[in-house]
Amino acid sequence: MLEAIQVSKAENYPSYQTLQPQYNLYDRADYEKTLQPLVLEHGIGVINYYALASGFLSGKYRGTADLTKNPRGQAVKRYLDTRGLRILDALDLVAARLNANPARVALAWLFARPGITAPIASATTLAHLDDLVAATRLTLDVEAISLLNLASAES
Repeated sequence: MLEAIQVSKAENYPSYQTLQPQYNLYDRADYEKTLQPLVLEHGIGVINYYALASGFLSGKYRGTADLTKNPRGQAVKRYLDTRGLRILDALDLVAARLNANPARVALAWLFARPGITAPIASATTLAHLDDLVAATRLTLDVEAISLLNLASAES
């Protein structure tokens, strides 16, 4: 990506304006280590996908029995580990304190991240759509962001 940015500047070509990486509370490392510095330095907008990790960060999948609730359940199986459950616990704590739910908190965390323009999240019901809209109005304080960052940090 850096090479593409450099070539577009040197040759006066159109350059990247947006980037669409996978990025959420669980899937953080690749984006934050390699792409975030570039997008911040070059003012590239980020429209991240899997903002709720295929629904895992909504809190509806908390064990293997929950994987049968939805056809997407098997895609969530990889998140059901110690780290994933630690993230859900942190989402629950912040959600309870802010009178919200885990999905809203997970999206609000993304809105608070530097460089994130707009997360992509699916809404299959009106309640899901309400959560998406409500997340844009939810402001996380430093304590909430720190708790979520700590819980989602890779060991």
